[in-house]
Amino acid sequence: GAAKEAAWNEKYAAYAEAHPELAAEYKRRVNGDLPANWAEASQAFVEQLQANPSKIASRKASQNAIEAFGKLLPEFLGGSADLAPSNLTMWSGSESLTADDASGNYVHYGVREFAMSAMMNGVALHGGFIPYGATFLMFMEYARNAVRMAALMKQRTIFVYTHDSIGLGEDGPTHQPVEQIASLRLTPNMSTWRPCDQVESAIAWKYAVERKDGPSALIFSRQNITDLPAKGNRYDEALQAEKGAYIVESDENPDVIMVASGSEVSTLEEGAALLRADGIKVRIVSVPSEGLFRSQSKEYQESVIPTGSKVFGLTAGLPVNLEGLVGANGKVWGLESFGFSAPYKVLDEKLGFTGQNVYNQVKELLN
Repeated sequence: GAAKEAAWNEKYAAYAEAHPELAAEYKRRVNGDLPANWAEASQAFVEQLQANPSKIASRKASQNAIEAFGKLLPEFLGGSADLAPSNLTMWSGSESLTADDASGNYVHYGVREFAMSAMMNGVALHGGFIPYGATFLMFMEYARNAVRMAALMKQRTIFVYTHDSIGLGEDGPTHQPVEQIASLRLTPNMSTWRPCDQVESAIAWKYAVERKDGPSALIFSRQNITDLPAKGNRYDEALQAEKGAYIVESDENPDVIMVASGSEVSTLEEGAALLRADGIKVRIVSVPSEGLFRSQSKEYQESVIPTGSKVFGLTAGLPVNLEGLVGANGKVWGLESFGFSAPYKVLDEKLGFTGQNVYNQVKELLN
């Protein structure tokens, strides 16, 4: 192969001399480097979101991030397993790739979750592209071995999973994930994110794009989520999401620390209002990426969730999602069963994902 490699290098040298800008762009993309304006432009987008709160589903927040970042990243190669209108993974610059025209940047994979995930791995291994593909979180099960291989091979493959919980409501238990988040979080080399609002959604995408040593699973909601309130330095602290967990807000010397990810963080806010009315001091911690949080210094982890604190965790999945953070002095309210078929607000009420139940559980914990 030495002669063929020498011939290719000679051809590339001539190309680089004739088209220096295109050759530099080719080299950047093959090396997996990001554009020179990436850091500044991506940070500006996050700051824009911080200044403009919005009550939207995190899947929509994800699409907004794709819209912003897609304009910066010509190497983006998107796709969905026949669920693009639900996953919200297309943006204004998306052009469908077809059998007759391979110049597009979006693949309609059909109902082929495994094939989609395996093909994204192949694209990542080839280089020159950052592949992302989407389906419902529940359907990760169909692609499990390809997802595991992405982690084993440490490839920059971005798995987008929407419809993340019992919030699917009427779709019923077959579509409502319970154990999938725990499975992804336990997978070595997999960076798993479940953002609680549009700011965290953008930060999750930013992290996944910048990560070169493994895949990311970005998990988003179907239902609308209220942005966390801008109390004090909330928006400055939001950038701490890049550390996997951070303090959303805190009373001085809190009686209890409440932790959650995704849509449950806003439910903690509802419970906090009831607890404060009873004179109980609280701290709310958002944990969009437990694995990333555990990789931080012991000092930082201790500053967010001090050892010995009373800790309450809320998760619309298996309790194991938060048990490692809650510890012996705390308790977790999670799902102990599969889901049910009913409107999601009815399910929240029946299964205890309400501010009132947060209040009840914390009061029991403190007594």
